[in-house]
Amino acid sequence: MILKHQFEPLDNTRLGHLCGPVDAHLRAIEEVLPVAIQHRQSEFRIEGSKRDAEAVQALLTSLYERAAKPLKPELFQLALDDLRRGHGPAVSARAVGEGEIVLHTRRADLTGRTPNQMQYLRQILSHDISFGIGPAGTGKTFLAVACAVDALERSGVQRIILTRPAVEAGERLGFLPGDLTQKVDPYLRPLYDALYDLMGFDRVTKAFEKGTLEIAPLAFMRGRTLNHAFVILDEAQNTTPEQMKMFLTRIGFGAKAVITGDVSQIDLPRGMKSGLIDAAEVLRDVKGIAMTRFTSADVVRHPLVARIVEAYEAQQQADTQPPHHHSHDRPRDNR
Repeated sequence: MILKHQFEPLDNTRLGHLCGPVDAHLRAIEEVLPVAIQHRQSEFRIEGSKRDAEAVQALLTSLYERAAKPLKPELFQLALDDLRRGHGPAVSARAVGEGEIVLHTRRADLTGRTPNQMQYLRQILSHDISFGIGPAGTGKTFLAVACAVDALERSGVQRIILTRPAVEAGERLGFLPGDLTQKVDPYLRPLYDALYDLMGFDRVTKAFEKGTLEIAPLAFMRGRTLNHAFVILDEAQNTTPEQMKMFLTRIGFGAKAVITGDVSQIDLPRGMKSGLIDAAEVLRDVKGIAMTRFTSADVVRHPLVARIVEAYEAQQQADTQPPHHHSHDRPRDNR
């Protein structure tokens, strides 16, 4: 079918931002769905199946509303991601009424973008201890930090504690220059980045000064009891079973803990069992503990990242499959 759509009132600035330089945004949409998009001024002609054409029309309308300024690349990529998954334009059209969880941070309101992300948010809010396990780019850490910031803003907790095991990815920590804080920093950098994104630099700095925000290596958790805190253990695949047990038994009254990790990226010495894999087995049937498992379908970074994750997963499966013997292989001569 051919669907025609006219943007009223005509705003050339918005049109330019919507279409992108040399219609790059329209060409990108054509790569995601089997449609052809043409336009003359504000009149758009979308050719494709009824479902695809209507999805593209809804996306263009949604983006046009936001196109007073140039569209941020990440906003556009996420919109394409939603289109690819068949959700339609989640950018602004999706209603926040169907039991969807919205996190309020100073910088922006956040929701889950995939069914697993929405389940993850629901489980974090309804369980004192929850696990998010899956590949890079699925939002495990970012959404957990957003939940923590939201809880702090609502005074649901008194402080946020973020921690990671200081295991080097093939490098020796001892050779890095600087004192302990500077040595630990490279491992904690992604947590700082998420906080700066959600709270802004000034508020993060003030929260550190007031003690409502703390970032520490996992070893510093030993011997403490964490009451009324939102605690996130990131990169948990690099904990030992003993460290994981130590962490989980720190949780005090009024506290919430989220444990995140990617079991495909373990940097522990060969032969040492990951505390995350161990905990997922040991705690599988423990009431009050939630587990969300993410897949490459939940990757909300650049679309290329999702394709890279899928390629590695396919390679891993191929490596673990037993060699295939063809039926026309010559039978062994048992004489």
